[in-house]
Amino acid sequence: MTIARFRFSTMRSFILCGSIFLGVAVAAAQEGNDAVREVDAAKETEDAPGDATGSDGDKTQTEKDPSSEQQTDFAPGVVTVVPGDPSPEETFTGPLKLQKFLDAHPELEWAKPTFADGSPHFDPRSRTLVEMAKQVVLRREVYCMEFSFKPLRHIYVDVPVGGGATQRKLVWYMVYRVRYRGGDLRPVADEIGGAKLYQRLESIAYESRRFFPLATLRDQVSGQEVLDRIIPSAKSVIAAREQITAPLYNSVEISNQPIPRSNDKSAPGVWGVLTWVDVNPNVDYLSVYVSGLTNAFKQQGEGPDAPYQRKSLQLNFFRPGDAMMQTEDVIRFGMPNFSDEEEQAEIVQKYDMKEPLDYRWIFRSVN
Repeated sequence: MTIARFRFSTMRSFILCGSIFLGVAVAAAQEGNDAVREVDAAKETEDAPGDATGSDGDKTQTEKDPSSEQQTDFAPGVVTVVPGDPSPEETFTGPLKLQKFLDAHPELEWAKPTFADGSPHFDPRSRTLVEMAKQVVLRREVYCMEFSFKPLRHIYVDVPVGGGATQRKLVWYMVYRVRYRGGDLRPVADEIGGAKLYQRLESIAYESRRFFPLATLRDQVSGQEVLDRIIPSAKSVIAAREQITAPLYNSVEISNQPIPRSNDKSAPGVWGVLTWVDVNPNVDYLSVYVSGLTNAFKQQGEGPDAPYQRKSLQLNFFRPGDAMMQTEDVIRFGMPNFSDEEEQAEIVQKYDMKEPLDYRWIFRSVN
């Protein structure tokens, strides 16, 4: 009887302990599930799209500039950087003679029938409106943006030819980046003796600038020039090949994008692409002229027929190849160097330059 009572007591203790352990396990499991649900809920809250909330509890919508959404970095030496080059001489034009103004107002001339010696009574003749119209100086602000580019290359792309048809053509292209660094030059007038005297410049900057590119690829031997062409089907292919993760714009699209001012060396800038087709397959010595980086210009001579010239960036390239397997040819930046002085002088003459340079700023006529 004692042994039976002992066995029953022991069994009841085991059952009671098992119930306690089971309750503890269930509670732990429930607590773990609640913790997991709390973590998942917090994660969903972080990942859920919505407005950003400031420290004051007001919701503000975050708007990102397309140029700063993603930054494309490359190894040193892959991207060539050409800094902007504003010049004080570009802030004015003249002295010029406003011939059209003088022809339209002959009554301003101090004629002898009215004045005995053809001169005013009190002021010197140089202060007359006619004489001042012959010595007019036009002043303006000038800016110049930074231009960076990857090597000039070519690729085969299906190009639209009209009527919904496409043709596979060899496309020459250049991927580039523009950045606005500020440092614009503006003439400043000092009033001396009641007259304005321009003898100094000030450096100014704006929040952003616009870039209206016009790029021409020129064969320096034949003189053939090919203007940049918009090829929508080539942009995505080129972006994938050149590993451009930032937005890439053609020459029309980039004109709608503000180029933000930044002095940061790692600023992403705005990326664009230039494309050309029907380039001479036998070209060896070529240059790319890019205008729109600056508003500097000058007039070649005087008169209504004198052409205006825009300041452009000339990038020189050398392509040692032929018309066979053109995609295998490497287009090298700069001019070829030869030890022979006569041969080197001939190469420099082909580029219409006085000395071998990889690039230069030049004034070209506006066509």
